[in-house]
Amino acid sequence: MTLFDLFQKCISVPYENAGVSASYAFKRVGGTLFVFFQGSDGKNDWLRNFNFPAKPYKRMGKTVWFAHRGFLKTWKEIEPKLAPELLDKSVDKIVISGYSHGGALAMLCHEYAWYHRADLRARLKTYAFGAPRVFWGVKTNELKKRWNTFTLVRNLNDFITHLPPSFLGFSHMGRLLKIGQRGKYTPIQAHLSQNISTELKAIENAPLRERKKQPCMS
Repeated sequence: MTLFDLFQKCISVPYENAGVSASYAFKRVGGTLFVFFQGSDGKNDWLRNFNFPAKPYKRMGKTVWFAHRGFLKTWKEIEPKLAPELLDKSVDKIVISGYSHGGALAMLCHEYAWYHRADLRARLKTYAFGAPRVFWGVKTNELKKRWNTFTLVRNLNDFITHLPPSFLGFSHMGRLLKIGQRGKYTPIQAHLSQNISTELKAIENAPLRERKKQPCMS
């Protein structure tokens, strides 16, 4: 499956709702579990998109980090629905994807799977398309390792991928894959699913060196 194929499934799969603004889907193909998160749908999503950092767990020991409170609250609404699938020992590979608001949830789902499924960390892959920043206060390399197999796909100047502002302390984790052509889209146009699809299709057969991933630093 190419990134183009994965994104098409992510934006077209039938979703189930959990809570106020939590939409998810999953599918088993053999031993592989595919998990999808829907993009923003309605004002409740965006009211939650601008919120403040919170601890994801009550007992974190020395590995303290924070996440955007709105996204975290939404993930906690979905977590009980997906936990049985993610923790199923017959699953030997997990592929997670999400678009926009759903990309933020994909990041938190990735961390949950990484933490609870140490047996398949090397077979955990997550792709967030046009996702906003989620994490706050993640500084140590030991913590950053949790997102080694996480990829943010950014259509160049997509404005959503720059929110919340980094000067407030928020950051991306994992690796960054840049797609698109500079100057082709406005920051708003770059976020539209049809334009992300166009650019993913354009690199479908591109040499690997043209799709080199970089550390998420922004």
